[in-house]
Amino acid sequence: MTIEGWTQTLGAGPLLLIAAAAIAVLLVLIIRFRMHALLALITVSLATAFATGIPADKVVPVLVNGFGTTLGTVALLVGLGAMLGRIVETSGGAKVLADYLISVFGEKRAPFALGLASLIFGFPIFFDAGLVVMLPVVFAVAHRLGGGLLRYGLPAAGAFSVMHIFVPPHPGPVSASALLGANVGLVVIVGLVAAIPTWYVTAYLYGLWTGRKLVLPVPAILGEADEEAEKHPPRFSTVMGVLLLPLVLIFLNTGLNTLASSGVLDKAVTAEPWFQILRTIGETPVALLISVFVAALVLGMRRGIHGSVLEKLLESSLGPVCSVILITGAGGMFGGVLRTSGIGKALADVLGGIGIPLIVAGFLISAILRIAQGSATVALTTAAGLIAPAVADAGLNGMQLAALVIAVAAGSVVVSHVNDSGFWLVGRFFGMDVKTTLKTWTVMETLIGVAGFAVAALVFAIAGAAG
Repeated sequence: MTIEGWTQTLGAGPLLLIAAAAIAVLLVLIIRFRMHALLALITVSLATAFATGIPADKVVPVLVNGFGTTLGTVALLVGLGAMLGRIVETSGGAKVLADYLISVFGEKRAPFALGLASLIFGFPIFFDAGLVVMLPVVFAVAHRLGGGLLRYGLPAAGAFSVMHIFVPPHPGPVSASALLGANVGLVVIVGLVAAIPTWYVTAYLYGLWTGRKLVLPVPAILGEADEEAEKHPPRFSTVMGVLLLPLVLIFLNTGLNTLASSGVLDKAVTAEPWFQILRTIGETPVALLISVFVAALVLGMRRGIHGSVLEKLLESSLGPVCSVILITGAGGMFGGVLRTSGIGKALADVLGGIGIPLIVAGFLISAILRIAQGSATVALTTAAGLIAPAVADAGLNGMQLAALVIAVAAGSVVVSHVNDSGFWLVGRFFGMDVKTTLKTWTVMETLIGVAGFAVAALVFAIAGAAG
């Protein structure tokens, strides 16, 4: 949010100190004094807004804007995803999928199977929506095999994260490709080259290692399967169809958007009502809404769950996730205050004058913007915009440009912490407190960023030598 008529007068030094102090106070309030995360986030956001000089009459609008923008993205996805997950879980469908994965891959490879499925599902679907849809299957496998949640949850969550960060048609790499003049097809290739080995090392192997050290119980946030339903479970193909439906619809949307933005379809076609209707059907909230209705029909009504019983089942899914939604929105509020205060811009201006290699500069600027304000997409697009003039003058070949996009994307994922709405989403769904989330999720995201940058830098060097 920009405030008309107001300009930040504080320099990068004071702004950086304020941001560091705000994060430190927030962690102390939550970890040391056990203040509820929602209250702590609102309080620290308010104090930070005043400390950075945001006009008093604009403080509340800035807070509400950051909160509302995040909720606009997250609330519908989490709410509808929780309904879908509740139906799949209580019908015995999640257990059916878990049994199938275990029978195909074996018990020892169950975490790998969950991660592989999440990589595939994560190609068209955004991180938060994909995670919510996949959670009942992850929970069911963890219940069945034991060994704690992280052993199965981190490989799956990490898979959605690497696909969302590195691979088009997700918005971050697509926007960065446009800003840096990179070919989207080459970015897909380099993104997959970076994403797959990065996931294997930093999410799958790290998830197994962390899961052995820290055994967390499976939370009951999505409820538990009905014992009677488990005696007469739905068919595997039915459950798989229900879970694939939102992915197919969302892929329809992203595919049409990609064809339109790349110029494959002319403007006359994209303006047609049928085209716009298809795009709307594939928007994530609409796709999930359709999927909930289909799930209610094939996993509910056709199996004898009707009327008030079905209504109460869906209602019961919303209570546990209300805390997730509100805390995630408050995390977005804190990030919004940091962005509005100009902290990210001040840091980027300072870094922009440092004489370091272009690919390293892109990674570092993106990483510091990410740490400062929380949003990976904002960090990625801002960093790409800042280095774009230098990139235009550098005479890079197509593969180098694609590698540069991935390097900047890698910076945007590191150090997910309390100003990142994803931090709260994962922490609350996995039933982790802040300290545990920092030790697991934050570390994994940082490893993903560093490993992804290493792969991108290698591709950049090879492409430069070959070109």
